Amino acid sequence: MPQGAVLIYSAHGVSLAVQQEAEKRGFQIYDATCPLVTKVHKEVQRLNEQGYQIVMIGHKGHPEVAGTMGQIAGDMLLVETPDDVAHLAVKNADKLAFVSQTTLSVDETADIVAALRQKFPKIISPNKDDICYATQNRQDAVKALADSCDLVIVVGSPNSSNSNRLRETAAKRGVCAVMIDNVSELDTALLSGKNHIGITAGASAPEILVQELVALLQSLGYVLEHNPQGMEENISFVLPKELRE
Repeated sequence: MPQGAVLIYSAHGVSLAVQQEAEKRGFQIYDATCPLVTKVHKEVQRLNEQGYQIVMIGHKGHPEVAGTMGQIAGDMLLVETPDDVAHLAVKNADKLAFVSQTTLSVDETADIVAALRQKFPKIISPNKDDICYATQNRQDAVKALADSCDLVIVVGSPNSSNSNRLRETAAKRGVCAVMIDNVSELDTALLSGKNHIGITAGASAPEILVQELVALLQSLGYVLEHNPQGMEENISFVLPKELRE
C-alpha cells in the first residue's frame, strides 16, 4: 500500500500483526470489524492470558479465521470436522477452551462441539454462542423456504461462507439450489418446469442484487406471492469512531 493510504479493516477482522504493521506505517485506519467478531477476539485474548490453549472451529483460509487466530502469539488449533477433533493433540486437556467462526451456524458446529466435549470433558466454551445472528436466521428461514419451492436461488459470492451454507442447507432439504453473484449469472434454463422459486441472500449481499433478481423473474412471468419477514433483526452497530462525526 502507498504511504498515506486509507486502510479499512473488513467485517471479518484482521490479525494483530496486520494492525501493528498498519499503525507502524502510518495509514489512516477505519476499523469496520463486526462487533460480534471483535467479541471473539477479546475472548481469545482473555482465555490466552488465563493460560488456556484455544481450539477454533472454522474453515482454513477464511479471513475471519486468520484474523481471530492472529490475535495471540500462542499456538491456537483449528478444527473443521469431527474427524479433526479425533486427531487433535493438545498440551493440557484440563486447560482447554474453544471458540467458533461467527459465520457458522449452530447446526454446522454441533457435531464438532459434541466431539470436543466427548474427547475433552473439561473443555470450556464462551459464555455465549459466538454465532452471527444473521447467519443463523437466514439458515432457519431457508429451511422453511425450501420446503415449499422447486428451486432456491441464493444471491451471494462464491467466497462467502454463509452464502455457500445457505445453498447447501436448501439442497439438503431435497430441492434444487444454486448460488449466483448477480442476475447475469442466472442460467434461465434452470427455470424450466419450476413453478415456485425461493430467493434468499448471504448476510452481506446488497439488497439491490436481490431486487434485480426479483425484477428479472417478474419479467419472465413469475408473480411475487409471499415475502416472509423472518426473524426480526433489530441490532444496530455504530460506525467506526473515526466516521461518527
